[in-house]
Amino acid sequence: MICLGIESTAHTFSCAIVERRGNKGKILSDVRRIYRPPDGQGIHPREASRHHIEHSSEVLSECVHQSNLSIKDIDVISYSAGPGLGPCLRVSGVVARTISSYYKIPIYPVNHAIGHIELGKMLTGAKDPLVLLVSGGHTMLAAFKQKKWRIFGETLDITLGQLLDQFGRSLGFASPCGKKIEELAGKSEKYIELPYVVKGNDVSFSGLMSAAKRISKNKEDACYSLQETAFAMIGEAAERALSFTEKKELLIVGGVAANKRLSQIFKQICARQKAEFFVAPIQYSGDCGSQIAWTGLLEATVKKGVSLKDAFVRQSWRLDTVQIDY
Repeated sequence: MICLGIESTAHTFSCAIVERRGNKGKILSDVRRIYRPPDGQGIHPREASRHHIEHSSEVLSECVHQSNLSIKDIDVISYSAGPGLGPCLRVSGVVARTISSYYKIPIYPVNHAIGHIELGKMLTGAKDPLVLLVSGGHTMLAAFKQKKWRIFGETLDITLGQLLDQFGRSLGFASPCGKKIEELAGKSEKYIELPYVVKGNDVSFSGLMSAAKRISKNKEDACYSLQETAFAMIGEAAERALSFTEKKELLIVGGVAANKRLSQIFKQICARQKAEFFVAPIQYSGDCGSQIAWTGLLEATVKKGVSLKDAFVRQSWRLDTVQIDY
C-alpha cells in the first residue's frame, strides 16, 4: 500500500510518498520547502501559508517524480489536520481534498504529534517506548496504554522549541533558532545559574527565558546556560516518568531531537534506568510529509477514509484525545 502524505502545520510544506509492506515502511520520496521569516522574527501564519500555497504544486510534482510513481499509483492520501497554525493547516487540507476528489483516493486526517511518534518508531525500531516529543509546538512525555497515548508530563507554558526560538530571536536570529543556539552553546563551558522549574513531571520555561535574556550580553555563555538548564529540567521529568512507567525504551522525536547535547543527556538517563535509547534521525526529526504518510498508512489498515466534508483541520488537537485502533 502506498500513501501520499502532506504536511503544513507551521513553517514547513512537505509532500512525501511512503510504501508499507507488512509492518515495515519505505520512504520513496520526501520533499520540503521551509518558510524563513526575517531575522529576529517568528512565523507569521498568513505569510507562512502564502509561502506554502506558492510552493505546493512544485513540491507535489517533485515528490511524485522522485518516487518514480504516478499519482494514480497512490492508494491513500493523508494530511496534517492539526494541531498547528490555522492558515497553514488549511493549505494541506485543501491540497489533500483536491487530489482525493479528483482521483477518487481515500483521504485520512492525521494528528501531527502522533505522526512524529509513529515515524520515529518506524525508523528506529522502538516497540513500546516512553516518548519525549519536543518541538516548536510540543513538549510532553507520553506512553501508550489502552489505545491512547497517555501524558506523563508536559510544559506548563511555552514549549522547548518556543523557548529556543524566542530566545534566539532576541539575539537577532530567525526562527527556527535551535541549531544556532546549539552551535553557540558548544563554544562555552561557563554556566550561569538560571531558574529551574520542575513541578512533578511538568516543566515551566517562561521564567528561564526571561532570565536568560538578562544575561545575553555574552551570547555563548547565555546559550550554554539556557540549554543546560532546559535540558536538565526535561531530563529530570523524563527520568521520573521512565521509572514510574517502567518502560524499557525511551524515544525522542520532534525538531529539538536533532540537538546532540539533548541526546547525550538522555543516553546517560537511559543508562541509569537500564532502558534502551532511541532518537529520530536528524533528517526526519522535524516536520515532514513522511510522518503524515506513514501514520495515514497505519490508519488505513483499520478504517476507511473520511468523507470530503469530514476532512477537517483543527488548530488545537491533543494527541491524548485520539484513539489508536491499529
